[in-house]
Amino acid sequence: MKHRTSLVRIAAAGTAIAALALTGCAATSAEESAAPTTLRLGVVTQLASFAPWEASWANQSPYLQAVYDTLLRAEPDGSLVAGLATDWEWDDTKTVLTLTLRDDVTFTDGEELTAQVVADYLTKFRDGTSENASFLAGMTSAEATDDRTVTITLAAPDPALPVYLSQNAGLVGSPAMLDAPDAQTTPIGSGPYTLNAEETVVGSSYAFEANPDYWDADSVHYDEIDMTFYGDPTALMNAVKGGQLDATNTTSAVQIPEAEAAGFTAEQYEQNWIGYLLADRDGTVNPAFGDVRVRQAFNYALDREGLVQALAGGYGTPTTQVFGVNTAAYDEALDEAYPYDPEKARELLAEAGYADGVKIVMPSSNFVPESEFAIYAEQLGAVGFEVEGEPTGDDLFGRMLTGSWAAFSMLLQTDPTAWQTVQFSLLPESTWNPFHVADPTVVELADVIRSGEPADADAAAAELNEYIVDQAWFAPVYRPSSAFLTNESTEATVQADNAVPYLWNIRPAQ
Repeated sequence: MKHRTSLVRIAAAGTAIAALALTGCAATSAEESAAPTTLRLGVVTQLASFAPWEASWANQSPYLQAVYDTLLRAEPDGSLVAGLATDWEWDDTKTVLTLTLRDDVTFTDGEELTAQVVADYLTKFRDGTSENASFLAGMTSAEATDDRTVTITLAAPDPALPVYLSQNAGLVGSPAMLDAPDAQTTPIGSGPYTLNAEETVVGSSYAFEANPDYWDADSVHYDEIDMTFYGDPTALMNAVKGGQLDATNTTSAVQIPEAEAAGFTAEQYEQNWIGYLLADRDGTVNPAFGDVRVRQAFNYALDREGLVQALAGGYGTPTTQVFGVNTAAYDEALDEAYPYDPEKARELLAEAGYADGVKIVMPSSNFVPESEFAIYAEQLGAVGFEVEGEPTGDDLFGRMLTGSWAAFSMLLQTDPTAWQTVQFSLLPESTWNPFHVADPTVVELADVIRSGEPADADAAAAELNEYIVDQAWFAPVYRPSSAFLTNESTEATVQADNAVPYLWNIRPAQ
């Protein structure tokens, strides 16, 4: 199975005109040069780290795509094209992937891209602390067979590996970063921009300048990019209405009318789910959650239709499944597996021995607004779940992923393939299976999804989805309508498999 393709470049025709429009200037003569262009980009998640082996993706991808390249790239529809690797080929066993690298790439410190550098980064990502380190958990080795060829060997087939190589698992930096003590804050990549450390306030705002030696100049649309983190939805919308941003993701679809009234265009799409991970399925920190009836009661307690209206202004689709609508696992009927039924919830709690209710501690942070936390707590409390909020800070995600709470609310991406969802949250080693629950049925079906023939894999995915819903591993509430906002001087093409458009698909309006 061989893929041979060239990078599809975004045409830069009209860049000078767009640049002048963006800065409010008008061309007065043919000789007058275009003014420098700056993209003011809002981001809704803080950067975890610039070190690729610690890096997150999704809402954090803009920070990383500014300074690094990935081995492969994904088009807006999710199809893969060349990145640092021009060719990629599986062997007949689908356990060996061979990559051929570009020969014209130099890092900003002058070091050249080589196969050994790529192999070192793949290995370090697998062994690193990224929340997505499990993407490469099945990689037994990454070897440089010559200066331009990398061979990746897997313990078992992983059909999603090429996709992962277009995300944080495929980030490659200079060899100088591998042992650098400041790798978290000082990136050295081959990407379209470089970090301006003097203008950057770590954790708040990041300034980037165009890399004049970038190998794919046609995908560089701005001279500078200023990224500003907005952890508070009100602050974000104030920046939109105040003309402080050219483009931004949103934290909630209810911001759409307000943004449109301010002259912004909202590109809408559904690719996430909001709800609860009922993570303590063995009852490690909260024994009650080891009983499937308690987890099912939790699901019946939620008025999903009402929550979509109250929390998202109707911008969303109620659901009780975590698999994406375009995957083989998806079953429309499972969107309504747990209709709102408080009486049923109370009955299940009583059957499980908790007629007097269940106390549960959940993290309380800015990630879930206080008003939203209160609405959930009220519905759960009505059937017997006594919810106590534990204030958290910057350690929120670290504690979530190390088994601090039996259940917690979260927004997670719905992946484009069933296997990606399995690998991300269902296997014992999965990042979003924080208690590392090992269910034999899950493991068995996952193996078929990973290595079976297509028809068998699809059937196993559908069966696994039904099993996970019945076992109430999660309590999804709805798939929110997301929106990426652009002002009249900016346009963007949304990414089918990512929370925000990829950086090269945000550009001056033509």
